[in-house]
Amino acid sequence: MSGPVVNAYRGEVAIDVNGETQVMRLTLGALASLEARLESGSLVALVSRFEEGSFRAADLAVLISAGLGMEEDEVLRAEFGGGPMAAARAAAQLLKVTFALPEAEESQ
Repeated sequence: MSGPVVNAYRGEVAIDVNGETQVMRLTLGALASLEARLESGSLVALVSRFEEGSFRAADLAVLISAGLGMEEDEVLRAEFGGGPMAAARAAAQLLKVTFALPEAEESQ
């Protein structure tokens, strides 16, 4: 049986959580919640930290929590397929597809 279908045009990214493939997506509500929980106070600062590779574990936890619609303490206890680096790559990809057009669209 295959995992869930991921649609980059909807801003979706797959992530393996506790042995199951889940789909992350940042809705407007999730973005508002994320911004309210950020210590830096802005999404722009969060995106900048991910682009520079200077994000914190707390950034990663709140971003994945918002993308999955999961409580942050659940994210902190979760096991991610591929470990923390795979989770960080998925989170960075989530920011990318949320704030940019998918690759195929950009080249047209």
